[in-house]
Amino acid sequence: MKLPKSGDRIANYLLDTLVGTGSFGQVWKAHHFLPAVKQTVAIKIPTDPQYVRQLQREGLATFGLNHANIVRPLDLDPYADPPYLVMEYVEGSSLRAVIDHHPAGLAVESAVAIFRAMLEALRAAHAVRVIHGDVKPGNVLMATSADAAAFSPDQVKLTDFGLARVRGNVLASVMQSCSLEDEAQRRFGGTLAYMAPEQRDLGTADERSDLYSAGVVLFEMLTGVRPQGGDLPSQVRPGLPVCLDEIFRNCYTSPERRYESAQRLLTELTRATRSSDRHARTSCPRCGGTVEAEDQFCIHCGQQLMDGIPRCPACQGYVRAQDSYCIFCGAELRPAAQHH
Repeated sequence: MKLPKSGDRIANYLLDTLVGTGSFGQVWKAHHFLPAVKQTVAIKIPTDPQYVRQLQREGLATFGLNHANIVRPLDLDPYADPPYLVMEYVEGSSLRAVIDHHPAGLAVESAVAIFRAMLEALRAAHAVRVIHGDVKPGNVLMATSADAAAFSPDQVKLTDFGLARVRGNVLASVMQSCSLEDEAQRRFGGTLAYMAPEQRDLGTADERSDLYSAGVVLFEMLTGVRPQGGDLPSQVRPGLPVCLDEIFRNCYTSPERRYESAQRLLTELTRATRSSDRHARTSCPRCGGTVEAEDQFCIHCGQQLMDGIPRCPACQGYVRAQDSYCIFCGAELRPAAQHH
């Protein structure tokens, strides 16, 4: 099979720069051949004839996916010379590079935002019966530089469905973009670190297998290292919200104990982080003492911390806005505590 070079035309695109290579194939940055069409794409090209059929099967799997957090396929021709898969080009780095740039762990808000976007992508894939099969930092593209101070969900793109399972068929295709590595053994070893036990040992996988891998990625984003034994994120990096320990624990466990779906995990993540936010600590603007985010008065100097303090309409006792009944006299607070 003849390998392409810079300047070659593939379909409607001219190859610019080789951005990824591995034992299975190459990924090129390319642009539309018509100057008036301002379009940049990524093109995946297998380097061995035996991977042409896998390219076709991967392309067909990803063409059924249309989600903001999934790299979008644009064109496919497994019978061309050379065969190719054209994809959306993501300018930036990979999550692997982001984690490597933050060895002590990402900011909690950024890690949760990236994790949430990954789950949204998996929810969309699972909805059409596509199991990714290789969720890891190298297969998450970030539309920003690795040294950015913060990261948001709209910057996250899940890619490389090369090991995806569609209706029971295993796809083993070429690797994409920043997930490409030079040595097959190194690539496989990296994959194993994130692979669910049933997938690694038995060759079986379902939606819960992807969630196991996502949990490992969450742990690494929070701590800078992969999980070992029974360690929880907050044990490796003290000060992390313990609610994320529970999220990780319910991913990094046996299949029957994991979250049954990405939707369920998203729901639990939202609930846990909201609860954590309510109990987050802050400081008093008057004395600088540490207080809880929901405190109405500073316990150190008595400074009022809220603009409006809710009180019971019956006994005038101070209550919380979310209380249904007064803790002092038992009066019902309708629809919430009255403000005075």
